[in-house]
Amino acid sequence: MLAYAAQGLSGDAGSAPGGQLREILTRAAAALHGLGDVVSQLVDEERLQPADRYRAYQAVVADDARKALAAIELVLAQASISSQLIDNLNASIHLRALLTDLFLIDEILKGIKQPAT
Repeated sequence: MLAYAAQGLSGDAGSAPGGQLREILTRAAAALHGLGDVVSQLVDEERLQPADRYRAYQAVVADDARKALAAIELVLAQASISSQLIDNLNASIHLRALLTDLFLIDEILKGIKQPAT
C-alpha cells in the first residue's frame, strides 16, 4: 500500500498495481472478520492468565478490527482508488491502532512461548 500511495496515481482502473491493491485490500478485509474471536480462542487454548485482562484486550482488538474493516471496505467501495486515498487509509488511526494491537499481543505471546533465560 505504501508503494501504491507513492506512485501518485489518480485511480486504479486498468492498472496492474490497482488490481493488486484491490486484491490486497480484499484479503485484508477478509482477515479482519472475526479477528477478536481469534484472540479469544488463543486465551482459551493457551489458558492465558489473568484471563480477565486478556478478555478485556480481546474486546479492544475486536473493536479496532471493526473500525479498520469499515475504513478498508469504504475504500474498496470506491469506483476509483487514487494514491492519495490509499495514503489517507495508511494514515488512518484505526488501521494504525489495530496494527499496534497486533504487535503488542504478538510480543506478549512470544514471551509466553519462550521462557526467559
